[in-house]
Amino acid sequence: MTEATNFRTMDESTTEDWQRVAQSASGDSAGLADLVLAMLERLRGSSLCMPVDPYEHSLQTATRAFKDGADEEIVVCALLHDIGDLAAPQNHAEFAAAILRPYVSDEAHGVVQIFQGYHYFGQVGVDRNLRDRFRGHPSFPRAAEFCAKWDQTAFDKDYESMPLSAFEPMLRRVFGRQPYASNQTPCAEFMGFRVNLAPGGTAPLGTRPARRA
Repeated sequence: MTEATNFRTMDESTTEDWQRVAQSASGDSAGLADLVLAMLERLRGSSLCMPVDPYEHSLQTATRAFKDGADEEIVVCALLHDIGDLAAPQNHAEFAAAILRPYVSDEAHGVVQIFQGYHYFGQVGVDRNLRDRFRGHPSFPRAAEFCAKWDQTAFDKDYESMPLSAFEPMLRRVFGRQPYASNQTPCAEFMGFRVNLAPGGTAPLGTRPARRA
């Protein structure tokens, strides 16, 4: 393990300090994948009074996407779309999208971030067509398909979902990508590390060409 740096404030830090920090932080996608898998496991048994718990809902959504021939990153998005149900229940879509953003395309990121209540808002007294404010967004058609075909149908107690172990290799491949190589998120590069320069909101398209891993 690299020896810890000694600065007390960022202003007094040195280039050498940040070289050590970058070396320590880079290449830790395996650690992130392990953390995300553990977060998924924590959803098991937290029924939230739903027909199936969030863990089963996540597996079922991902299974439906996979069996429909969705590409791998969308399957991983389906697996993780509700990962914030316990940690961030008021903005769980943004929570999941933030975790995925460095590793997926702009379209896939938008699919997760554009939270749609179209299929249940009418039952709770909310205008189901609020999603129309997102019409024109590049991810809107795919997000509508995601919700209609895989998300809102994934509460079937009799459905046979694929096990988490079937999705783990896919998840590790997606999180093993070079950060921000798959999308156009503006980012600063230093010492082999990348920092998002457009936090919050969906990444503006056309900001820069997508990098190739």
